[in-house]
Amino acid sequence: MTSSTEANQTAVPKTGTMKRTLNLTSLLVNAMALIAPGAFLWTTFQVQAAQTNGGVTTAGEMWTGLLAALVLAFLTAISYAELANIYPKAGSGSSYYYAEASFLEKEKAEHRKWARIVKFLVGWISHLYYWIYPGIMVAFSAILIVYIFGLFGINLSIPEQILVAIVFAVLNGYIAYRGITGSTMTAIIINTIQLAALIAFSILALLYRQAHPNLAYAQSVSTILIPHNFTNLLFQSTIAILLLVGFESVTSLGSEALRPKQDIKKAILLSLIIQGAFAYLFEYFAANYFVGPQLTGTDPTGAAISGYAAAAASGAPIGDMIRVIGDQMLGGTGFALVLIMAATVVLALIGTTLACLNTGVRITYAMGKDKEMPTLLGILHGTYDTPHYGIWILVGVSAALGAYGVLNVDNLTQITLASNTGTFLLYGLTNLIALWAFFHRPDANLLKHRIVPLLGFLANFVMLAAIVWLGISAGGSSATDALIAIAMVIVWLVAGVIWFISNTKKQQRPIMTGNLPQAKGLEVDDA
Repeated sequence: MTSSTEANQTAVPKTGTMKRTLNLTSLLVNAMALIAPGAFLWTTFQVQAAQTNGGVTTAGEMWTGLLAALVLAFLTAISYAELANIYPKAGSGSSYYYAEASFLEKEKAEHRKWARIVKFLVGWISHLYYWIYPGIMVAFSAILIVYIFGLFGINLSIPEQILVAIVFAVLNGYIAYRGITGSTMTAIIINTIQLAALIAFSILALLYRQAHPNLAYAQSVSTILIPHNFTNLLFQSTIAILLLVGFESVTSLGSEALRPKQDIKKAILLSLIIQGAFAYLFEYFAANYFVGPQLTGTDPTGAAISGYAAAAASGAPIGDMIRVIGDQMLGGTGFALVLIMAATVVLALIGTTLACLNTGVRITYAMGKDKEMPTLLGILHGTYDTPHYGIWILVGVSAALGAYGVLNVDNLTQITLASNTGTFLLYGLTNLIALWAFFHRPDANLLKHRIVPLLGFLANFVMLAAIVWLGISAGGSSATDALIAIAMVIVWLVAGVIWFISNTKKQQRPIMTGNLPQAKGLEVDDA
């Protein structure tokens, strides 16, 4: 860093330290808030219904694509859990710390010298996921709020929609700025509400089909549960991973965990089991089971459409489903039910956006402390003990991405695929780190430390290849969206190379280094 930046840092009168306040429940609800099944069913169903392969919808593989993404997530979650178990001092560094520690603990110098390069690579790629993801949540939230206004006949203009995105980002940034404890309490309340709403909707969707058996529904039980087009399954999985990411977020809260070694591993796996294996599979089955001619809408030309086509054209297809259920089954209460469900989704999106901000900025904080990013980002607020500079910068990025995503479904798909590409890169690298970390360790287990991380890496590689394949072969808007997402990723990676070289020269640091006994500049204190 330059001397002026260091002087500014020195001039800060007071900086805080992260305090250990989070027990297992607190860690679990923070991860669950980021996964948020009640919110994501509402927000992503349109994107999934709109995806095409050669001009034909891939929506028929929505549930099986989710299942494939869930298998990938569990493989990666096990690797994260095992790394958290052997590196409980990771603090806010997560995979960034794991990457460096796995090389520094090796006996041979030729292994240790790669520590800095590998950790920077992991940290930089993490930002593709952790810094785009909050912007997606802001866009989802703005789209939902616009939809709610529309229910009352109020149509917001494009500038007004952008303003909604900006205000939502700032509101969440302020809560994150005030500290993780307030965010945790918010997450507890939100998780309870959204899971209750989720169960209610899913049961009603199933009951509706039983009460109306003669409609020409889009899918049967077998076509929902059994894959019938492998290419479409992969394409759906490239979006479905967005629903499941977040289980690893608790690894960045190690500095604030009361018992990081015992609780972080449990929170990772429990969050994915509760919300991935149970909530998501149930709700996505119910929603796909419901889709049929009773779900209607209009395409951009004004022509009448139904089923998945109507879902793809709607800003809130789940809201449309709830309205049909309320109007036809529950005495014309569709409008009221939509408002209630939409309110729970808004709450869930607040919790999810908060979890995104808290997780993303802590990786940046770790890199700032390590001087791999501007040192300003590695400073905590003197009162709230939060990385406040990073939070407000991330709020600005999220507002910009949210304003872009709120404009249309193609923009939203582009930033979604860019974030998911970063996710696959990060998860794939983390599986390789787990494989390397347990190499020659006496406590290594063949299944958990060899087979699982290898399969996890391969699964993430296949999903990454599917995004590239989508960009080349799908045609139409799906191909354009994928290519734009890939371009975003390439630009960020090139920027990382330029920054790493220039930052190394400014600090007069060697590129190949790694002789220190532990990862430098990270939160490494024991509980």
